[in-house]
Amino acid sequence: MDLWVGRRGDWQPLGSGLMSELTRAQIRDLMGEVMKAQGKALPGDDSADLREIGFRSLDFSELALRVEDEIGDELNFDAPGLRQIAKVGDVLDFIEQLQSA
Repeated sequence: MDLWVGRRGDWQPLGSGLMSELTRAQIRDLMGEVMKAQGKALPGDDSADLREIGFRSLDFSELALRVEDEIGDELNFDAPGLRQIAKVGDVLDFIEQLQSA
């Protein structure tokens, strides 16, 4: 029995060449999708403050789930690391680092 991973009709058998890591641009695109679903726009500037653009902890959770769906693996992170995140670039850096861990 095969395990299938993917999202939105793009399902593939686990181990079938599914991406193991997303690029910064791909993570940013997913972050933009999360924001768009709530009627918000992701600014092009990585130094934008998350509070000012309305990106909350639940949005981060949604982004993490989307990244996990894309890479076919779980992201393992701890809450103290999340407290350091204040800007768009911090989110992108954090998820990039998690993929490499």
